[in-house]
Amino acid sequence: MLAQAVLELPDAAGRWIYELKLDGYRCIAVKDAKRAQLFSRNHNLFNLRFPTIASALAEIEHGTVMDGEIVALDEAGRPSFNVLQNSRVATTRIHYYVFDLLVYRGKSVLGLSVESRRELLKLATRSCGDAIRLSQDLPGSARKITNAAKKLGLEGIIAKQRGSVYEPNKRSGAWVKYRINRGQELVIGGYVPGSQYFDSLLVGYYKGSDLIFIAKIRNGFVPRLRRELFERFKGLETPVCPFANLPEPKSARRGIALTADAMKQCRWLEPNLLAQIEFTEWTDGDRLRHSKFAGLREDKNPKEVTREIAG
Repeated sequence: MLAQAVLELPDAAGRWIYELKLDGYRCIAVKDAKRAQLFSRNHNLFNLRFPTIASALAEIEHGTVMDGEIVALDEAGRPSFNVLQNSRVATTRIHYYVFDLLVYRGKSVLGLSVESRRELLKLATRSCGDAIRLSQDLPGSARKITNAAKKLGLEGIIAKQRGSVYEPNKRSGAWVKYRINRGQELVIGGYVPGSQYFDSLLVGYYKGSDLIFIAKIRNGFVPRLRRELFERFKGLETPVCPFANLPEPKSARRGIALTADAMKQCRWLEPNLLAQIEFTEWTDGDRLRHSKFAGLREDKNPKEVTREIAG
């Protein structure tokens, strides 16, 4: 089930359940009589990448399917996507926060209310170790929760409508997400070469079947990250620009416009890599202000990436 992005958290007393918006990899955990498996939204198996979590899932009851997020905690105990990207992060700082239940003891519970599913989720995870954690409800009004999350520097809040059922792959509005720290998943469609592997990434989002270029990302890279990211470009090179809205006119308000002449310096990639980008705001011209690279996402299909919210 997917959440709709909103500009303001709903605050109808008693009608919504609030949780932290966790900054990690969305995953479905499946436990049958033979094994436990951990799948990303685009069906990648994460057992080898997160063996501690996969091992902890072995304690889950047979016939269970759960929804949750793999999260790494920083030194202050806050979810951090940057920490999750670090291959050397201690496994004790990585957890699978579960927040919903799809199947319990071999039977679908999709049609139960979110409150009933959460009660069953507590039973399903009662014997798990610390690697598996239950996402907690947040008490208080939307305003108080939002203010507290801002002070703590958290990513955002998820609100779920009481009594709602689980609707796989849908954004029905029963789940909404409110971002505090602005971020957007964007597809990498190319780069501008530089003295250290590349000068900037060329990124965009899908509008229908068209990949729309919106930004050059220059910030957020250290030398090791540049090298590792450049290695991921191998095998994706293509002579064809994947962006439907290039070339730009000289008057494009983005610094140096990607005109037909400027595009000759670019290297194009098949749009298979997905980046998490942080920024301060969208401009009126559909651009990002003060953007920086936060990490690669491996839990979603690039074709699903659209602009999350207007404003």
